[in-house]
Amino acid sequence: MKILIVEDEAKTGSYLQQGLTESGFIVNLACNGVDGLFCAQTEHHDLLILDVMLPQLTGWEILQKLRAQGDETPVIFLTARDKVEDRVRGLELGADDYLIKPFSFSELLARVRTILKRGSKSSEQSILSVADLTLDRLKRRVQRNGQNIILTAKEFVLLEFFMRRQGEVLSRALIASEVWDMNFDSDTNVIDVSIRRLRNKIDRPYEVKLLQTIRGMGYLLDLPEEGI
Repeated sequence: MKILIVEDEAKTGSYLQQGLTESGFIVNLACNGVDGLFCAQTEHHDLLILDVMLPQLTGWEILQKLRAQGDETPVIFLTARDKVEDRVRGLELGADDYLIKPFSFSELLARVRTILKRGSKSSEQSILSVADLTLDRLKRRVQRNGQNIILTAKEFVLLEFFMRRQGEVLSRALIASEVWDMNFDSDTNVIDVSIRRLRNKIDRPYEVKLLQTIRGMGYLLDLPEEGI
């Protein structure tokens, strides 16, 4: 799942991005209101975490513009503004939660997971399946043929990305951008190493191999065509 953080305090933004990434989320970070609104409008996110007092455009204004456009993406305000009237205003504008700084990361993470779980229209939507491989995005659990598979946080995000794009050939550049949030560097083998490790966990013990290499193009996750 992908989260957008809009936070102008560099230390806080970096802390949030690192913590949520290590918790298995894909995280984008914007440092002012204009960039935050642009990211929210041009890229899908499952949750927005907004500061209120931002340069150029406030968190209030970002939320107002998104809701006016019919965007119902869940929003958590994370701000030092602790007056009751501020909390009321945030919730009346359409925020799903309001957390005061300073905050406990464990509390924020719990609220993030609660909102994402609440936003799932059905339990089936939180579970991705390809053949006998299943991934539960809320419980952070992966199984194949009923057996648990232990993945690192980054491997979990990588597998989720493949499963959400089942049957699509995904280039290394796209994987780098979406999973590592970085521009593709042909000199690095981080993607190939990570995919090899993932393949060893989800495919190596099983007869049917799901994670396929398409020579010269990239990778795809799907049942292999008959005869391949």
